[in-house]
Formats: sequence, C-alpha cells, structure tokens
Amino acid sequence: MKILITTDVYEPTVNGVVTSIINLKKELALRGHEVKVLTLSDKGCSYEQRDVFYMQSLSMGRIYPGARAAVFCDHEYIQRLEEWKPDVIHSQSEFTTYFYAKKIARKTNAPLIHTYHTVYEDYTHYFSPSETLGRHTVALLSRKLLKAADMVVAPTEKVKRLLEGYRVKNDICILPTGIDLKPFWEAAKEKKAFGRRICDAPILVTVGRVAKEKNLEKILQFLNTERGQRYHWLVVGDGPDRQHLEGLVKEWGMSGRITFTGMVPLNEVAKYYQMGDVFVSASRSETQGLTYVEALASGLPVVAWKDACLENVVENGFNGWQYETEDEFFQALEKLLPVGHRVHGWQYEMCSVNAKNSVWRFSEEAFGIGAEKLYRCLTEKRETTRHLEKEIHFWKRLRISRI
Repeated sequence: MKILITTDVYEPTVNGVVTSIINLKKELALRGHEVKVLTLSDKGCSYEQRDVFYMQSLSMGRIYPGARAAVFCDHEYIQRLEEWKPDVIHSQSEFTTYFYAKKIARKTNAPLIHTYHTVYEDYTHYFSPSETLGRHTVALLSRKLLKAADMVVAPTEKVKRLLEGYRVKNDICILPTGIDLKPFWEAAKEKKAFGRRICDAPILVTVGRVAKEKNLEKILQFLNTERGQRYHWLVVGDGPDRQHLEGLVKEWGMSGRITFTGMVPLNEVAKYYQMGDVFVSASRSETQGLTYVEALASGLPVVAWKDACLENVVENGFNGWQYETEDEFFQALEKLLPVGHRVHGWQYEMCSVNAKNSVWRFSEEAFGIGAEKLYRCLTEKRETTRHLEKEIHFWKRLRISRI
C-alpha cells in the first residue's frame, strides 16, 4: 500500500509523538509498504529529505507548546502527493497538516485516519484563563475537526472515553502506540556494565518533558518531607518548568538530593533509566505514557499517579504501583526499597522481572501489525462502498431510461 503520514512535528524534534511516527513508518516499510511523511519545517523554507516533505511554517508556540502553522495553503509538494495517490492517509496532528490531509484525501478519495495523541484539556493553561472554558473549547474543536476522519485512533481506553465525552461521533479504534523496546531490554541486561550511580541512596528516576502539566512539583513536595529524605531524584529531560523547579530545590535546601540532567541524546536515554531504581511520576496529562513503557522494559518498577491511561499497564504489586496520596506513594517505595536495607526487596525483584515481560504489546512490531490491519480494513470498506455506489448509480440510470 501507499501510505501518507501527516504530522505537525517530526525529526529533528524529539517527543513521544515523533517517536511513535518514526517507529510506525519503519515498521510499515519493513512490511513492504511505501510510506511518505508530510510535516512542517522550522528552517524558514520548504524542503524535501528522502521521503519526507517539510513545509515552510511559522511558530505558534504562544497558543500551544511547539505548535506551528504552514505558510502555504497550496504547494508543489501537495500536488505531488496528490499525484502519488496514497491508498491511506494517517494524520497525527489536529492543526495545519490535518487540513493538508483532508485536502489530499478529498482529491484522491483515500480513507483518512486520525490518531488523537494529546489530551489538550490538560494544556489549556497555555491559552485559556478558565479551565472550564478551555475544556469546552477543546471538546467543540475536537468534534468539528474529527468529522472529516473515516476513523479515529485512540492510544488508550482513556482517550477513547475522553473523545466520547466530547461527543465525537466517529468510529474510534484503540491502537496502543508502539516503541522500539530493544534498547531498553538490552540496557537492562547490561546494567552492571554502566557502573554509573549518582550516590548510594535509592535513586528515583523520571524521564520526559519538564513542564507544568507533568506535575513534577508534586513529587518534589513529597521528597521534601521526613520520609522523602532517604531518596535521590534524577530528572532526565528539559522543558519550560525546569527553572521554576530548580528554584524550589534551592529554596527548600534539597540541592544535594535532586539532579536535573537537562536534555540528553536520544541514543543514551536507555542508560539513564538504568541509573535509577524506581521510575516515578505524578503526571495526569498522559494519553498513553510512553516513558512508563520504556521504564518497564528497562526492568524498573513504576510508581505513578493513578490514571486511566495506566489501566492494564501498571498493576499494583505486579510491576509497580499506582497511588493517589503521599502515603500511598511512600508505601509503594518502601515495599520495593525497604527502609534500612541496602539491597532491593523481594517485591522489587519480582516487579522488575514482571515489568520487562509485560510490555510486548507496546512494541513497534505489534504497532505495525495493528496499523496494517486497520488500513486494510478501511481500504476494503472504501472499495466495497465504491462498488455499491456504482451499482446504485447504474440501477438509477436504468430506471430513469425506462421511464
């Protein structure tokens, strides 16, 4: 099949959506499909790089972090993609490139699939002073924008329920985003070879964007208590809230127990997981939470704020714990890392093994298989519809001619 993926963000940007698209493109190509990507350029010009078309765009970061808007409504690249005649168009962003996807779909009569990656209502503080107004705006725009899609893909049951709550009428299919788990599995095998520990204290690790919606301040508050004194927290990543958090660390006298690495090279992320004992999170803005999957693949038990996106991902006492209070947070850590012991508890070892064995369904291979089945289903449905329309048209003409 010829598959066109449209997205507002792509390489060299590094985030969960980009990782998802890269892995999907790779898996589809391995399965014999021809895949092209249409995205936005941040270089001030349009350009083509192998099978990726970058459209000139302007920053719209004041509305939403990383958002961009294309300069051209029509362009040579759009015409070329229309002439290429994709069999399926898979949109990954609700903004500029979604309108390109709709245009190309209309021109080529290809089915349009859209993956809803982001829970925008958790980001309304960027553009709306009112949380209620922000959520209402997100629901309204989601309903209107998604009308054009033949199918909407939700990474988790949480996102599907959210869209149903927005009164989105499209068919919604759940397809977990896939990631390349091999580097994390391999790093877990070679953990002793890294030999890089910040200190002798139990190390909690968090990986991802350092932003307000990730609720990192909550963990900082937990660790600034008597029960939190024994832990060192390693925060891997960068973002707009880092300066604020570093200020709190200094103000609260926690400088020796908190480490901010800043942005790290993508090919070294797996090693940073291995520098920790337990992965911790207080985020409630995740659609799927790929860093949770990476942590589990790395053999790290996960202690995360209870969230619908973690249903059947983090199971209490099996591969980690979900918590809702400060006390539950520390209870989970103390079961995994018993107070007064220098070694991991028996529950830690069990959770670590279970963690590595529980994530295959989130692999890029499983992702590619699922996406391919979805594409074939939609193209077959579209072909059947075409035949029915032709047949109906024939009988209508025959009836008119007899009259």
